[in-house]
Amino acid sequence: MTTTTTDPRLAAPHWDARGDRRATTAVRLVALVALPLALVYLTWLLRPERVGQPVLFALLIAAELFNFTQAAGFWWTCWRQRTRAPLALADGGPPPEVDVLIPVYDEPVAIVEPTVAAAARLRGAAVNVWLLDDGASTAMRRVADRHGARYVARARRQGAKAGNVNHALALASAPYALVLDCDHVPDERLLEATLGHLADERVAFVQTPQYYANAPSGGVAGHAWAQQALFFGAIARGKDGLGATFCCGTNVVFRRAALDAAGGFPEGSLTEDFQLSIHLHELGWRTVYVPEVLARGLGPEDMASYVSQQQRWARGCLSALPTALRARVPWRQKAQYVLSAMYFLSGWTVLVYMSMPVLRILTGAQPLGAASADQFLVHFAPYFGLALYAVAVAGRGAYTFGGFALSAASWWIHVQATILTLLRRRGRFVVTPKEGERRPQPRAVAPTLAAIAILVGTGVVGMARGLDPATVNNVAFAALHVTVLSAGIWPALFPARRPTAAPVAAAGPERAEEGRAAA
Repeated sequence: MTTTTTDPRLAAPHWDARGDRRATTAVRLVALVALPLALVYLTWLLRPERVGQPVLFALLIAAELFNFTQAAGFWWTCWRQRTRAPLALADGGPPPEVDVLIPVYDEPVAIVEPTVAAAARLRGAAVNVWLLDDGASTAMRRVADRHGARYVARARRQGAKAGNVNHALALASAPYALVLDCDHVPDERLLEATLGHLADERVAFVQTPQYYANAPSGGVAGHAWAQQALFFGAIARGKDGLGATFCCGTNVVFRRAALDAAGGFPEGSLTEDFQLSIHLHELGWRTVYVPEVLARGLGPEDMASYVSQQQRWARGCLSALPTALRARVPWRQKAQYVLSAMYFLSGWTVLVYMSMPVLRILTGAQPLGAASADQFLVHFAPYFGLALYAVAVAGRGAYTFGGFALSAASWWIHVQATILTLLRRRGRFVVTPKEGERRPQPRAVAPTLAAIAILVGTGVVGMARGLDPATVNNVAFAALHVTVLSAGIWPALFPARRPTAAPVAAAGPERAEEGRAAA
């Protein structure tokens, strides 16, 4: 049936999360070539005669070793990709009972109602839909009534989303629980495709991808989706192959006994799903990732929403880093958790790289001695180029330059999160807005705008002083940073227009199959 709507969540997905053997083989081949090239570069870089200004040299070495660790971790993860097929419960006996928990806090009815309606139509189980409203809204109570859902509003709203879910778990009793963010519209097959994996009584939960249905609109949502597609594609499949799948907060089916054993969701963390996963693995539970889009959600539509989301993720994961390091789990799981948390330190490397040409032009200090720009590029460029190529291959076209640029332009979020974490400043759980502003948001990218201004100003000063080769090289390096950072913040300064209404067909099983074939 076709209706006129602007809700992209009702359309079939245009992305396939399943693995591609050719892409996996290509990533492995690239890694086999890139690893020795990386070692050649690092060996060249670490020679005593390369030391220029000692402090800058130490900072450069720290940044390069960090990036090499992240690159090697990425290659290792993608090497071990596993693609599980959807698995239904065996026939026979009554269908299992599943509590579907949908936490809500001041989101619009237009965002929430399609999720509740779709949850009530889930097949393969006896479903109890719970609308967990921390906004105590009369409109939300009516939504629940219209679709036969149970409405729950807490008197005390401690613990944010984790507390909201835990409160509902105390009222519910089904042996399984599906957690859905209120903007993620589930496919009717979600439980049919996942419950079979929970037949193994050692499995605590089954995670499925978070898909941003509004990504085709471009702008921030499109760039943010490029990052998500890389994670829920090759990276998530690799983590599953290594037995290290962690809960991502939505589109996840839990075994109730596992949640009870863990004491529910931890309420003192900004990333309660990440912390819970560590604890479940410590308790000996296994986890599963099914790479099929079985729910369609909304990504951040403006830069302020994206920044808010990334700040919460960065602070939560960095705060969980000590827990991951201390966790009594197999070394593979520990390494995967540490790599995931460490990603939110990568902004420091961008800051280091941006600072180098500025300091060289303004003060003459440089990290490297006894090395020309040509020598540096000969050793660095092959390794760096292959590392980027491996990411592009692993992303199978979904990871774009826009996603890469947005990540680089978010350097300051990682720096800020690190400092606040070290100061033990408690963060506040902020729900990512589901409807974005359609106006410029320069304040949301002010630190990156300042960095661009410094880089441009320094380049102008350098060119005014003279055109010697060292200056030209550093001005070119500064210009490269300006190009990438500008691309990353472009959607904040020139936001995309809202798409106009268009005929969209609800994504039933047939349409979902068409979407997978098209992808």
